[in-house]
This record gives sequence, C-alpha cells and structure tokens, in this order.
Amino acid sequence: MTAINDLDEVLEQFHLGQDEFAKGNPEPCKKFFSHREDVTLNNPLSPPARGWDEVAATMDRGAAPFRDGKFLSAETIQKHVTSELAYVVEIERGEAKVAGREEITPWALRATMIFRPEEGTWKVVHRHADPITTEQPAESVVQG
Repeated sequence: MTAINDLDEVLEQFHLGQDEFAKGNPEPCKKFFSHREDVTLNNPLSPPARGWDEVAATMDRGAAPFRDGKFLSAETIQKHVTSELAYVVEIERGEAKVAGREEITPWALRATMIFRPEEGTWKVVHRHADPITTEQPAESVVQG
C-alpha cells in the first residue's frame, strides 16, 4: 500500500483553504474533496449535495456571500485515523463580511469530516457543518 500523507498536515492545509473560503474563494478547499460520485456535503446554507458536480456547485454558492474574512481557529473535539478511513470533529471559527454587510461578523461551525486515501493523500468524502456549537432546546428542531 502506498504511504498516505499525514492527516494533521492535510487538515492544516485545509484550514488555510478555509481562510480563502472566508474571502469568497472556494477553490482551495475544493482541492481537498474527493471528485468521485460518492462524495457528499452538508453545508449549513444548502440542502445535502451528492456527487462532485453538486458538491462543487454547493461550495461555490456557499462561499459567494463571504468577503474580507479569515479563518481563525479549529478546535479538534475528536480525531480517528485508520489505514482506510479517518474522521475529525471540530469547532471551526472565523470572521467575514457576510451577505453585503460592511461589518466583520464572527462565525462558528460544528464540523465533521470523513476522509479516505486517494492517490496518496487524504480526501474529504463527507463534510457536515452547522452553526450548532452550544446546547439547544428540543423545540429548536421543530419546524412549522
């Protein structure tokens, strides 16, 4: 089996890509995603995306409202790595001008990413991110 890049190194580079995402540029983050048809993305601003074309389009739409931002930190809650799969659960923090506003607004996301080795490096095969970083009441999930 071919050696796989260190997951910590991949995460560090992914976070640098998130700095660009906070400026409205999704391209650096896209490089870390699998381009296979089983890739999935649960973005906090969109319904689930499946397959590379949908994931790429969702990332484009997700980055579009952000500008002049920066990625501040990632707190690792849990990480597990095997030879075939890895996952990381993080609280990600950043700030940006959002949706035409002129003030810099902080944001925090609870994110889970699942990776698999592809061509000698770890690729994201699933990412779920949402703004729930504190305890919520049960009523918060009731719709309508």
